Amino acid sequence: MASPGGLTLRSRHCLVRLGGIDTHTDLHQAAVVDGIGRHLATEAFETTPAGYQRLLDRLRSPGEVLAVGIEGTGAHGAEIARFLTADGITIVEVDRPDRKAGRDNGKSGSVDAYGAATAVLSGRAGGTPTARNGIVEANRALRVVRKSAVKARTQTINQIRTLIVTAPSGVRDKLRGLPSREPIDTLARSRPAGELADPACAVKTALRRLARRYQALSEEIKDADKEIGPLVAQAAPRLIALPGVGPETAGQLLPPDNS
Repeated sequence: MASPGGLTLRSRHCLVRLGGIDTHTDLHQAAVVDGIGRHLATEAFETTPAGYQRLLDRLRSPGEVLAVGIEGTGAHGAEIARFLTADGITIVEVDRPDRKAGRDNGKSGSVDAYGAATAVLSGRAGGTPTARNGIVEANRALRVVRKSAVKARTQTINQIRTLIVTAPSGVRDKLRGLPSREPIDTLARSRPAGELADPACAVKTALRRLARRYQALSEEIKDADKEIGPLVAQAAPRLIALPGVGPETAGQLLPPDNS
């Protein structure tokens, strides 16, 4: 059947292309199918700017790219999704297949990439890619550091408390009656003397190091709060203005597409 433009319907389908990308740390496996699902090509590309450009050129040679299905746009596929979106390519989030099942069936990255492309063609895939740009992405990156610092600080104070409980009485009794914050400052300023072979001296040395670590982590958290606060206020001024909602709480509530 001829179309108004002179091409048969089948020919027009052949000129249309859809892509699928199976993402990994160092190499992305990309597959291309035509508008009726026929496999055209599969190739691996390095996860570098040059590799992304070669991947884009391969998708477009020749024909019109309707969409590209990508697995893991919130992880290994974040940068290639950004790159293709900037070039006007429609990106569709594809569910990552069961890796164990894939190994049991002898599947490879090329098969997963082809599956991503056909999932877009059939309509099985229709997920919205995770946004990885703008203020929200900046906030996410800074919060990763803050969260790990808070976790490490909690671990540090728990270690301090455990060492104090099990310390020789001469060490334990001096610290037991101090206010909750004061032991950290007292231990950080201490100057343990004696031989490290003596348990009391070893405990004092360990407590001093842990206390200084706690202080350093507290400063790191303060710095992160100073950086995150203005970003959250800019991204969600009405949210941050609500009573009882600070930058930390608001930062957790920012939707990924709020950038």
